[in-house]
Amino acid sequence: MIATFPEQREAKRRALLDAVEGLRGVFLAGADDAEEAGTLPQATVDAIYESGLFSFKTAAVLGGAEADAMIQLEVIEAASRIEPSAGWCLMIGAGTLSGMAAFLCDEAIDEIFVDGKAPKAAGVAFPSGQATPVEGGYRVTGRWAFASGIRHSEWVAFAAMVADGTPEPSQMVRMAVPTSQVQIHDNWHVVGLRGTGSCEFSVSGVFVPQRFTWGGADARPLRGGPNFLLGRPGMQTTGHCGFALGVGRRALDEVTELAQNKKRGYKGTQALVADRGSFQRFLGESDLRLRAAKALCMETIEEAWESVCQGITPPPPLQVRLRASGTYSTEEASDIVSQAFRFGGGTAMYNSHILQKCLRDIHGGAQHNMVSDRAYENHGQFMLGFPGADPMG
Repeated sequence: MIATFPEQREAKRRALLDAVEGLRGVFLAGADDAEEAGTLPQATVDAIYESGLFSFKTAAVLGGAEADAMIQLEVIEAASRIEPSAGWCLMIGAGTLSGMAAFLCDEAIDEIFVDGKAPKAAGVAFPSGQATPVEGGYRVTGRWAFASGIRHSEWVAFAAMVADGTPEPSQMVRMAVPTSQVQIHDNWHVVGLRGTGSCEFSVSGVFVPQRFTWGGADARPLRGGPNFLLGRPGMQTTGHCGFALGVGRRALDEVTELAQNKKRGYKGTQALVADRGSFQRFLGESDLRLRAAKALCMETIEEAWESVCQGITPPPPLQVRLRASGTYSTEEASDIVSQAFRFGGGTAMYNSHILQKCLRDIHGGAQHNMVSDRAYENHGQFMLGFPGADPMG
């Protein structure tokens, strides 16, 4: 039976975090299989689904927890601290489902939420296809990359540019189709986030009825409250901040334990890593860096949340700070994980050790366009008053 969650905020927060903790054993048991298979094991997917966590961002009217933005960060942080690939897939799966639930019309919702039950979903934001208007909908052709979790999805959501006869169409449309209608390409052979199954997929001339589409960046939500007024940077910032902070914490957890048991040095000069002043400084400083990054993310998200609770989408300068806070937390975590790996010495080199996985996964997550250093440039442009500044530029 799929779990439900309390309405009162603190009770809901605690229940969601308890649900994540309740999956610890399943996450850890499936981690090696996910790496080997290149996608989450079915047991892990089923456990997340039955826990209700895939719906933790979805509108309450459709059975979701409709967690606020601050809780969203904490949920992804907690899951990623246990198992990064599972945390990443939870981020993408929950985000995609919540978007479909918020923007699709009632008729489509009735078809997707069979007997009122939420489906498993995967999605891609970048408009890598072309949608040609036809009677009743669109004919869609294209190929999309980085569809995390697509192998365990039932529906996939994506964006395309509407063909209007010009070399560079300007109108974007989002849509959802059953995963059975797309071709999944087995090309997820990567260095980091191996267990996320982020394969490419394609469609060729697939008809998508109008009822399974919604507008682009200016679309207004039909369900789901303030969450869906945050704009794309805001809605994705919670996940990227949470993922980075969670992986950073996992690396600190592991290197702290290792340092108290591992000696390094040549014969006659060996000492516990924990006894080295350089490690002690690294550990103390890294703890504060992660706390500071989280405080920045939370402060920015809370400011945006105040705005959306008044029915106001955050203005562009705040949206770019949301995105830049995700970049900042990712860069901080990447540096901390890299140093933790160094202190792990030869022990951390083996595929069986979590520090090498944290290293690969945090740098894999850092490749995402949402947390590229372009966010800093955009933030600077707003500070300089550039008229063409764009949070997603």
